[in-house]
Amino acid sequence: MLNRLKTHSVLPGFGLGLGYTLLYLSLIVLIPLSALLFKTSSLGWADFYSTVTSPRVMASYQLTFGASLLAALLNLVFGMLVAWVLVRYQFPGKRLIDALVDLPFALPTAVAGIALTQIYAPNGWIGEKLAPLGIKVAFTPLGVVVALTFIGLPFVVRTVQPVLQALDRDQEEAAATIGASRFTILRRVVLPAIAMPLTTGALLSFARAIGEFGAIVVVAGNIPLRTQTAAVYVFGEIESDNQRGATAMSVVMLLIAFSLVLLVDYLQRRRHE
Repeated sequence: MLNRLKTHSVLPGFGLGLGYTLLYLSLIVLIPLSALLFKTSSLGWADFYSTVTSPRVMASYQLTFGASLLAALLNLVFGMLVAWVLVRYQFPGKRLIDALVDLPFALPTAVAGIALTQIYAPNGWIGEKLAPLGIKVAFTPLGVVVALTFIGLPFVVRTVQPVLQALDRDQEEAAATIGASRFTILRRVVLPAIAMPLTTGALLSFARAIGEFGAIVVVAGNIPLRTQTAAVYVFGEIESDNQRGATAMSVVMLLIAFSLVLLVDYLQRRRHE
């Protein structure tokens, strides 16, 4: 009976399944990325280096990675706090807040950019309160950080939340019975248990941020050398019909993104060992 079920299974066997997997990945991922690398190879090393190190490009690197790092660090702290509140406390509206955490996943990023611009513009609800203090958010690097924090928050919350739910609270109670303070329990018991998920979530948030386009192009204003991120720069080069410049920059971002993916995969495997 078991052999008959295996023979007539609806799912393909290993050979056929692996073939479909490789074909699908080749069509969707490998071939387009290989074409990008092939087109960039026609530049030559000197042209490639001068293209990806021009002043505008270097300014976009600085803003992209600086703002992404700051947003990831903010999400590291406040994402852990949100996950902690959702796991450890019961309160009215908890399910609604839990659902709102996933909103950046479903919301088109351009819509998020428009919403943030409307709120933080000098005549917006919050922007008009900040303007007398000399604080501008929209169309500044600060607006880029706000947008990247918005789109990256769910990665930290959803990475840490299941670990907190599975965390054995007996150790916390045992530490409390011998007089450990809440801060000591957090530092000695809780944080070591969620350190790896926190790091993974922050890296995912960082990786997502460096490739963000929709929210940034609206809230940042695309000002060269000031609020132009790497993704927006690539789009501008395509609009200017500078295909070589766009592909060269894309290859750099591809290599960085792939390195981050490998690092996240390594940390996840370490977590499950």
